[in-house]
Amino acid sequence: MKDQSQHPNQLLPFGEAGRGAGALYIHIPFCKQACHYCDFHFSTSMKKKDELVAMLCREIVLRKGELPAGELQTIYFGGGTPSLLSSEELKLIFDTIYEHFTVAEDAEITLEANPDDLSREKVEVLKAAGINRLSIGVQSFFEEDLRMMNRAHNEVEALECLQMAKEYFDNISLDLIYGIPGMSEERWKENISIALQLELPHFSCYALTVEPNTALKKFIEKGVIKPVDDDAASAHFEILVRTLKEAGYVHYEFSNFGKPGYFSKNNTAYWTGKPYLGIGPSAHSFDGKKRKWNVSNNSLYIKAIQKEELPYEEEELSTTDRYNEHVMTRLRTMWGISLEEVEKEFGSSYKEYLLEQAKPLLQDNMLELTHNRLHVTAKGKFLSDGIAAELFLVNLE
Repeated sequence: MKDQSQHPNQLLPFGEAGRGAGALYIHIPFCKQACHYCDFHFSTSMKKKDELVAMLCREIVLRKGELPAGELQTIYFGGGTPSLLSSEELKLIFDTIYEHFTVAEDAEITLEANPDDLSREKVEVLKAAGINRLSIGVQSFFEEDLRMMNRAHNEVEALECLQMAKEYFDNISLDLIYGIPGMSEERWKENISIALQLELPHFSCYALTVEPNTALKKFIEKGVIKPVDDDAASAHFEILVRTLKEAGYVHYEFSNFGKPGYFSKNNTAYWTGKPYLGIGPSAHSFDGKKRKWNVSNNSLYIKAIQKEELPYEEEELSTTDRYNEHVMTRLRTMWGISLEEVEKEFGSSYKEYLLEQAKPLLQDNMLELTHNRLHVTAKGKFLSDGIAAELFLVNLE
């Protein structure tokens, strides 16, 4: 398969540059149990679920004017565990969205799901509700990994739910985690092999990270779990990239691999600077120049929306902030950083600064400049975020 990164105008987000009026994200802050590595906002108590769903719908109404005019290209249910939503709750949310937004006929509508929730009945409910893409959080096909992460499913449920979901959905993404303490290269290769046998069109693969205030961090500090090994994670990443490329997948973003036509429109909107509106506790929004984030507390969120108050904080991004974020997000993708776009958006001085900062990285073969775009090389790919930091502008405006 040809290296598509050498042809940045091919396989562009949304099929063409600039398409997509906006993205809508719905945060469902409920889980059956807490995964040891997770630092997202959620509750294992379902007591306020009905009330919170009603307030999600109310927030949609209150904030519908924050996205630019045009059709919604993506709707994404994240969490938490959105597959815990009932058919009635999904209907209520979708009725509200379609009443207050124009949704494109070919909109990508994704729901994150856990294998233990995906009975045949549940999959039929999701399909009937209007979901057309599932993102299934398997993380590993090995029991020891699942137990260590405190996942609610087992390897049998993972395989059975994926095979069954394929009967209803063409567009399925599978999540896997690498760099797990004690995971050998052979076990990681076997994880990838099992995943490939399912013939799914998309994979999202993440290195296990130790976040503050998580059970994983406490277990590592106490010696219950071995520390995460960055060298092992790097080796797993190289195996992943090589194997999926050989299998015909395009590595279009650092953590994401898809067959052509199956790249995530929702996440690509984030990486390419499209505006998005986040609904629900802890959800983030971005309009191109300003960032907002909702309170990460279900009770406070509900009380505020009941009073028709918007429970978010916001910050106006400086030009330097926007430039740094532009560099960080674009460099993670196969499209890289367009020098023309940098000059148009930020001015010639920023473009000149970027090229000057890139010189040693180009000499070290960590970056390459092709088609007037900066890309991370194969050598530098696992270090993408660190390379981006080398290109940041740190002086005050």
